[in-house]
Amino acid sequence: MKTAEPLYRFFTSSSWAARQGSPGISDFVAGNPQDEPPPGVVEALQRWSIPRTRDWFAYHAAVPGARDAVVQSLRDRLGMSFREDDVFLTNGAFAGLAVALKSVVDPGDEVMFLSPPWFFYQLLIESLGAKAVRVRVPPPAFDLDVDAIGQGITERTRAIVVNSPNNPTGRIYPPDVLGKLADVLSEASERNRRPIYLVSDESYNRILFDGNQFDSPTAFYPRSFLVYTYGKTLLTPGQRLGYLALTPSMPDRELVRGAVFMMLLATGYAFPSVVLQRALADLDRLTIDIGHLQEKRDQVVGALRGMGYELAVPEGTFYLLPRCPIPDDLAFTDILAGRDIFVLPGTLVELPGYFRISLTANDEMIERALPGFETAVKEARAGRGSPAHVQG
Repeated sequence: MKTAEPLYRFFTSSSWAARQGSPGISDFVAGNPQDEPPPGVVEALQRWSIPRTRDWFAYHAAVPGARDAVVQSLRDRLGMSFREDDVFLTNGAFAGLAVALKSVVDPGDEVMFLSPPWFFYQLLIESLGAKAVRVRVPPPAFDLDVDAIGQGITERTRAIVVNSPNNPTGRIYPPDVLGKLADVLSEASERNRRPIYLVSDESYNRILFDGNQFDSPTAFYPRSFLVYTYGKTLLTPGQRLGYLALTPSMPDRELVRGAVFMMLLATGYAFPSVVLQRALADLDRLTIDIGHLQEKRDQVVGALRGMGYELAVPEGTFYLLPRCPIPDDLAFTDILAGRDIFVLPGTLVELPGYFRISLTANDEMIERALPGFETAVKEARAGRGSPAHVQG
């Protein structure tokens, strides 16, 4: 697909791809771990990898106790009472999003998503033969534009993907806005005589700063899917464990439930590995150090602003989204790459002129990179920056 070509080039043939993992670089590109996992993760995986019965590694859509742990966690964290048989364990949020969309979207349908987005939404939507419809959330506030969503809905609209806290903007959408969104979706569903579904990507709903409150969009709209992954909270993205949950108020739940289960199979057995399922209850209680993550956020935001960069303070996730000092984000990120600083060009998240920083970089990387950020902004503004690497 043409929409995936820039991503493919960046992740396979850019200067970052060539030097990923090299000593001495500061890698801010992706939400990958640059430190040890939280205490308890390895112990949980080791404990539950030891067989206790002959069928320990057999096929399991959900091992006993795993879905109950999810239900308890959702009740404790969101104050919502989900039903155990409405929870489906998935191979991370990526699989959960794919399964949710496949369960309700037909070829020729339209699916809306917010831009700047997580860069795989369009790919997922178009892989279904559906049309991807973007709704801009403009800087610097990156607020959810409910009016624009309402204006973009057509008789072919079948679903909307909402990501809060948002990657890459760090924005948490407040209850009053989510309530208005629910009203727009309900009115449009009634007008079209065909339901519109909300797919709520909540991958970062436990990574909150400054005591911020998170309200699930699913609490406001009955036809909602909640998608979650443990890969962000534990910073273990390679351990694919997550879930897809139908809201307690989901209409026609038996039909939707059946569709979801069949799509879990049709997607290529999108259930997580049985060891991760067995470890889920233990892993659910663990988290990365959010306090230290906030300290890194404050350090980098303060330093970059002092250098003259423009950027908003994220309310959640582990990303920053500074504005480039020159219009060409590919050229500027190339200047940074020449100083062993690697970031994600804003063009790849549909926001040219910006770049994304992942705060999962460790303290050493941050300290090493700050002088380079300052040199790069000065040279770019003076017109002296000459790219040393080609980003793809």
